[in-house]
Amino acid sequence: MDTIFISELRLDILIGVYDWERQVPQSVQFDLEIGIPQRRAAHSDRLADTIDYAAVTRRVEASLRENHFGLIERVAEHIAELIEREFGAPWVKVSVTKLAPLKNVKRLGVIIERGNRT
Repeated sequence: MDTIFISELRLDILIGVYDWERQVPQSVQFDLEIGIPQRRAAHSDRLADTIDYAAVTRRVEASLRENHFGLIERVAEHIAELIEREFGAPWVKVSVTKLAPLKNVKRLGVIIERGNRT
């Protein structure tokens, strides 16, 4: 399967279960790998034959700014579902990383894969 990737998308979003996390946006990094349902774009050179990574980025940003999530696991699942549903991806890998979330911790996060990679 061919994949496109979006690496180090960084957003300041409200995320967390503690009171202070609901008030102060945190820097979160997203890394996405998205399966392309067909190989037509490699031959046609047409954007319509692939998944538009700019459109994915815009949609993910908009959705995360509209919603508040408690857990990074839920954020990852939300993004995976959005990409599968709205962009027709057969497979997606989503990495969500909080940057400098705790004293002495540079990064922490979760990685999920959804769909079928064939």
